[in-house]
Amino acid sequence: MKKASKTKKGKCLVAIRIRGIPGVKSELERTLASLRLTKNFRAAILYDRPEITGMLAKIKDLVTWGEARKKTLSLLLKERAKTIGGKKLTNSFVKQKFGLTTIDRLASAVDKGELHLERLWKEGVNPNFRLHPPKGGFKGKTKLAFKQGGELGYRGEAIYDLIARMV
Repeated sequence: MKKASKTKKGKCLVAIRIRGIPGVKSELERTLASLRLTKNFRAAILYDRPEITGMLAKIKDLVTWGEARKKTLSLLLKERAKTIGGKKLTNSFVKQKFGLTTIDRLASAVDKGELHLERLWKEGVNPNFRLHPPKGGFKGKTKLAFKQGGELGYRGEAIYDLIARMV
């Protein structure tokens, strides 16, 4: 019998740290660090796995997250991705390292599950995305859950709207 893969094909999440509270419990700080969300307005692309969603649920009062589709990944990679050397991600870098012609094709390959996130990080793409505060400010309160009209917690595909205002 075949062993099931740990990653579902093309299922990625984008998590953004919104709140940085001094004196956060060390357990929550370790969880944030393991997800690469050490500072405010940092984003990370993660796999949609039970252990990841459990960690996100644990820190739901500090972050927001949702499904990363092709256009979300493309926007993040084009606008905010950096190489390990601190240079902006370019089409020539993508072609050299991954054999793909554009950043859009790279985002599509990640979305479809053809290219694993680990390979991105190993080839020199920085896994941490620095974002600006959202243009026009937050639409809801940063102390309430998204379902209650706030900004925190799970927001599904509405994460794209927030990221578009933060790049």
